[in-house]
Amino acid sequence: MTQSAYIHIPFCKSKCNYCSFVSYTGCSETTRKKYTDVLLAEIEHYYKGEPLKTLYIGGGTPSLLPVDDLKKFLYCFNYEPAAEITVEINPETVNLVYLTELKNTGFNRISIGVQSFNNSILKAIGRIHDSQKALQTIMECKKAGFQNISTDFIYGLPLQTLPDFIKDLNTAVELGVEHISLYGLKIEEGCKFYQNMPENLADDDLQADMYLAAIETLEKSGYWHYEISNFAKNGFESRHNLNYWNDCEYYGFGAAAHGYIGGVRYSNYTDLKEYEKNYKSKEYIESLNKHQRLEESIFLGFRKGEGINVKVINTRFKIDFENLYKNILDKYLASGHLIKTENGYRLSNDGFLISNVILSEFIDC
Repeated sequence: MTQSAYIHIPFCKSKCNYCSFVSYTGCSETTRKKYTDVLLAEIEHYYKGEPLKTLYIGGGTPSLLPVDDLKKFLYCFNYEPAAEITVEINPETVNLVYLTELKNTGFNRISIGVQSFNNSILKAIGRIHDSQKALQTIMECKKAGFQNISTDFIYGLPLQTLPDFIKDLNTAVELGVEHISLYGLKIEEGCKFYQNMPENLADDDLQADMYLAAIETLEKSGYWHYEISNFAKNGFESRHNLNYWNDCEYYGFGAAAHGYIGGVRYSNYTDLKEYEKNYKSKEYIESLNKHQRLEESIFLGFRKGEGINVKVINTRFKIDFENLYKNILDKYLASGHLIKTENGYRLSNDGFLISNVILSEFIDC
C-alpha cells in the first residue's frame, strides 16, 4: 500500500548559482494559480484514498504560495494518526504570521533552506536571504509552535573554509534544530556555476575533510547519523525520506515529480505547459524487474546509517546475499569501508566518502 506522497512546487524568487533542479523564476500569480489547479486535478485523478504516513511538499520554494493553496494540497489526503507532514521554506519568503498559519493548518515538520550563515558565502552562491534572516526564521518557526525543524547546509562552497562550515553547524546545534541535512556542492550542467565556474572552490580532499568533521561535530552534539547526508536527534529522523531509503512506494505529484508504485518508477513532465496538458500521463515510466529491485534495495539500504538487513533482503528476493556478494564484502570489510552489523552490513564513515564506487560494484556484479 502506498502511504507516502511528494508534491513538487517548482517556483522560486530567483535561481541560486549552484542549482540545477527543476524550478522556474519570474512566474506570475496567474501561472502559479493555474499550476495549483492542475496539481489538485492530478491528485484527484491518481490518489486512491490510502491513509498517508507522510506528506512532503518540496521545491522549488513552496512558501512562495499562499498558505490557503498549501492547505488545499494538505486537505486532499487521508492520514494515519501522527502522520509526518513536511513543507520546505526559504527564509526570504516567510514571517511569523505565515509560519503560524502553516502550523495551524496542520503542517508539523518544516525544512529550511539555510545553506550557510556566512553572508559573504550566501552572496557568492546567489541566495537572497542573509544570515540574520535565516537565524530569525529558525527562531520564528519555534515561536510558531514547530517542534520538528530541519535545516539544510551545503559544504564545499566558494570562499568556504572548514572552520566556516563547522561554525555553521555549531550555530544550528545551539539553536536546537532537530534535524540537519548536509550536501556536498556538485556543479552540474544547467546551473549558473557550470557556465561561470567560481574560484576558491573546495577540492575533493577538503570536501572529504568537511564531511568527516561534520560527522564528528554532530555526533558529539547528540545527532544520529542515520543516512549518508542526514543527522537527527533521536526520534526526529525524516520518516518521509526513510520511506525512500527503505525502498517503499510513494506518489509523486507535480511537474518533474517522481513516484514509485507497484514496482514501477515514473516521472511527470518537467515543462510546465507539458505537465498542465498531460498531467494524467507520465513523461517516463520504467517497470523494474526482480534484479533491478534487488539492486535498488542494496543501493538505497547502504545509504542508511544502519545499513542493510541481510535477512530481509534474502527473504524478499530469495537469494543468499553473503554468498552472492562475498568477494565485494570481503574486499571492503578488509579495507574498513564496510562494517559487519548484528543484522547485516553498513558503510563506515570512510565508506560513505566512496559510496558511489562501492555501490557500483554491487550493481555491476
